Formats: sequence, structure tokens, C-alpha cells
Amino acid sequence: MHKGVKIALDPSPVQIVLLRKHAGTARFVYNHLLAYIQEEYDKGNKVSTNFYQLRKHWNSVKAEAAPWWNECSKEAASYGCESLSRAFANFFEGRKSGREVGYPRFKSKNRCRPAFAYTTGSFGAIEDDPYGLKFPKIGRIHTFENVHHRLKGAKVTRMTITEEGGRWYASLTAEADFFKLAKETRQKVGVDLGVRQLAVLSDGTVYENPKHLARSERKLKREQKSLSRKQRGSNRYDRQRRKVNRLHARIRHQREDRIHKMTTDMTEKYDEIVIEDLYVKGMVRNHRLAKAISDAGFGKLRQQLEYKCAQRGKKLTVIKRFEPTSKKCSHCGHVKTKLALSERTYICEACGMVMDRDLNAAINILAAGSASEAENGRGEDVRPSLSADLCEASTRQSLELSLATGHEN
Repeated sequence: MHKGVKIALDPSPVQIVLLRKHAGTARFVYNHLLAYIQEEYDKGNKVSTNFYQLRKHWNSVKAEAAPWWNECSKEAASYGCESLSRAFANFFEGRKSGREVGYPRFKSKNRCRPAFAYTTGSFGAIEDDPYGLKFPKIGRIHTFENVHHRLKGAKVTRMTITEEGGRWYASLTAEADFFKLAKETRQKVGVDLGVRQLAVLSDGTVYENPKHLARSERKLKREQKSLSRKQRGSNRYDRQRRKVNRLHARIRHQREDRIHKMTTDMTEKYDEIVIEDLYVKGMVRNHRLAKAISDAGFGKLRQQLEYKCAQRGKKLTVIKRFEPTSKKCSHCGHVKTKLALSERTYICEACGMVMDRDLNAAINILAAGSASEAENGRGEDVRPSLSADLCEASTRQSLELSLATGHEN
């Protein structure tokens, strides 16, 4: 397996200039090749968008198009070729599969994220220097973290450098054979994701939603208002734009840190985790909840669960998105025709069960994840009924959850 290790860099002012020059080279090559392809298309000529063909064309014209090309590592230009080739591959594949992937666009210096990568040559960790990374044409750059401790002796095959919110990062792709399987717990849990609580588990565990964007929205609004009053292209505009970018980066890092802690805790406690296949793209079409749903980070949460379960030897089960987990009673199986978002307590019309809405959905998700294990005489899937002990425990947990959250059942 391959593992990604992201390390924060501490470059000097001179090294920052060199990093930006390398990222600018990658952007220049990308834009130059895109202009070349469009020009050939307009003439009716066929042009290959393969990475090797693009790099071959760039090597033939770089002396004339960029006389300064040897000031930076050749890997920066190769990254520009690779980015454009990947953009065209995604565009053509999207047209075949029906996905919405736009045609490659030119990269702006002020809007695109500075980035480049090393894939060949001598780069990465330094043998006797745990707090340093080697960059061809730039030299050694100090890091805030112990690189050797993060890599644990793994071989680095790629190093991608990016700038986010005024700080530079190196993302190392390592051939990882040092994953340790987590301790077996023989526990299985269903997870219901939401906005009010970020996640409610079928055993009654609740992970609160910190709502990082909402907490920083007032400050963000003030900084964006100040940015709108600056003259575009001026030095003050650039300084304020970087300030807004740093604030956005801080919110994003807070969200990722919370999700990392939550998913790590779940993969350590449970051997099998069952979640829903949420249609987030459709959910954000609700303009009243779009901001809150985007701030929750459902996609990032599922992504982390997928690779962490694979690393720790745990099982992740994803049930169908059209399963009526919220409308279905976890006690008798009765399904309501309608259930408003404002109804936070589930009251069954058939058996009279009263339970917290999210806890009821989490129990149904757990049951749906085990449905394939039981079949009737005709070979059809059957929903396993919950035992009386589990229902009694779930009702008791829902009461405790309701008292903790202040909702009456």
C-alpha cells in the first residue's frame, strides 16, 4: 500500500521565492501547452494529450518559449505537463461516463493554488537530518515535524509541494508496509451522519458538530468586507486576500482535525462500521442547509473511514442511499410516509415506540448493513429483526441521549 504523509515546511524568505518560482514554472508550462493544443484544434489538427507527448513537445520548444527554463528543476515543468494531461483525461472520461467535468481552463496566478512535484532524482528525506527535506535546485528546507518518525523508514516515491493559506507543505507518497492492524473488538456499529450532531452511533455514542465555519463566520465576513473595499491588483488588496485565505485554511484545518480524531476513534473501537451512501450533491441543493452540510464534511469523513479501515484491518459497509432509515421504526419495522426535518423525536404510529430520531436511524443503518447475512427460503434478502434486549437498550440510550441534548421524548 501507499501512504500519504503531509509535512509542514519552514522555508527561509529566499527559499519561498524559489518555491514560488517552481510553482510558477509548472503553471506557465500548463498554460503554454493548453494554448498550443487549442491552437492546433482550431486549425483542425489532431494533438495527443498524453503526458509523454506533451513533455516531448515542451522539451522541443522550451529554449524559445522559456529561456529561463534551467533556473528551476525539470520536475516543475513535468508537473505542468502531468496536470494538463490529467485534466484532459478527466474531461474525456467524463464525457463518456456522463460526469460533469469541464474542459481544462487556463490557470491564473492569483486564483490557482501554487503546486509542483518531484517524481525522479534525489529528493525527500535526508538520512542524518530528521527535520529536513531535500529539494533539487532549492536545497535543504527545514520542517516543523520529524520526517523520519512520520515515514518510519518507508521509501518516498513522490513529493508534492503546495501552498495553502500562506504556509508551504510537502506531501510525501511512501510505499508503506508499516501499517499495524488494530486490536480486534468484535463490535459492530451503525453511523447516522447529520448537521445537528455530526454523527450518532447505534450504541448511543454522539459526536457533536463543532460548526467551525459558523463560529468563524463573523470574522470571515469582516475580512471579506475589508477585501471588497480594496482596489483589485493593489498591494493592500493582495495582503488582505492572503489574510482571507489564511482564515479559510484555518477553518478547513479545524474541520479536518475534528474528522481525523472522530474517524480514528471509531476505527479503534469497532471492527465493522456501517454508513449510508449519502447523495451530498443533491443535499446541498437545499439552500437553507447547504452551508451547514458543506461545513460538516461528509465526503471527507467517508474518505477517511475508507482508508483507515483498510489500514487497520476493519470492515466498512455502505448501504444504499434510498434505504428508509429515518422513516422506519427500529422496533417493529413500520415505515412512515412522511417525516419532517423538524421532528427530532421518532414516535412510531404502530407500536408506540419513542426514540431519538438520529439514534433510531443509526440502529436501522446497522440492521441494513447486516441484511445480506440473512436470506429467506426464496433467496431474497431479509432485514434481521432486532432482539428485545437490543430494543430495550436502544430505548434506554435514546432516553439518556434526549436528556443530554435537552429534547423530550
